[in-house]
Amino acid sequence: MPDQSGRTVVVTGANSGLGLQSTRALTDAGARVLMACRDVGRAEAARAGLGHPDRAEVVQLDLADLDSVRAAAETLAPRRPDVLINNAGLMNIPRGSTAQGHEMQFGVNVLGHFALTRVLEPVLTDRVVWLGSIMHRFGSVDPDDLDWNRRRYSPMPVYGATKLACVMLAYEQQRRLEAAGSSLKAVAAHPGYSATNLQYRSGSRVQDLVMRAAERVPFLVQPAERGALPELYAATVRDLPGGAYVGPDGPGELTGYPTVVGSNRASHDRAVAAALWERCEEMTARG
Repeated sequence: MPDQSGRTVVVTGANSGLGLQSTRALTDAGARVLMACRDVGRAEAARAGLGHPDRAEVVQLDLADLDSVRAAAETLAPRRPDVLINNAGLMNIPRGSTAQGHEMQFGVNVLGHFALTRVLEPVLTDRVVWLGSIMHRFGSVDPDDLDWNRRRYSPMPVYGATKLACVMLAYEQQRRLEAAGSSLKAVAAHPGYSATNLQYRSGSRVQDLVMRAAERVPFLVQPAERGALPELYAATVRDLPGGAYVGPDGPGELTGYPTVVGSNRASHDRAVAAALWERCEEMTARG
């Protein structure tokens, strides 16, 4: 990873999992990291355990509440960050609602990050990194039913839909940046199958046992410090083109070292991506 001295990076969900590993690597490389986290106490404890805690700062951010997102953005914007890593996420949870009444996985994974990105975009100097997933290949995006009010809610397909939406928003943002003549880049990354606590929120003991068994198979699952490499690559490699998608280079993109990978056909549907962007604009507007 290139030297990061003098650079400021916002990492959402920086207190655990991939976000914490990314924060540790970035601060070790000289960056200042703004740890945007919901639980300030846990984030401060995580910051204290870094090799360079003086290079990190905690900012309260609850992605499930757009008012909190706006407040956090107002704190972050004056720091003029170079990079925003939209890392935080929820996966495979029972149906819930955000403070504004949106479906919880979509609200956190997509809508909260979209709102944060739009406020910070004018002050960023380098790029935005959106976190996708292998599961994007099994998702579908319906701009007229982003909150899953008409379709049957099923936790994992909804998660896949949110990750497909994140990849599509990265591509759509890059197209809009290019059209505006901006030098800012939008890229996406996915961690393969990484061992974090994200998987264990479904409430299903059987599912948790299956996932823990899978984590004992080295070629299927990699530790969080390896899983963080694609988002670190996406955030720091200087000549990475806008609109790139980074993931592991191993079989099935489950494990391995970061490289530019492809995404499914649906992710390249420009009409749906443009409609998704416009709906997210509407849903995050004050009203």
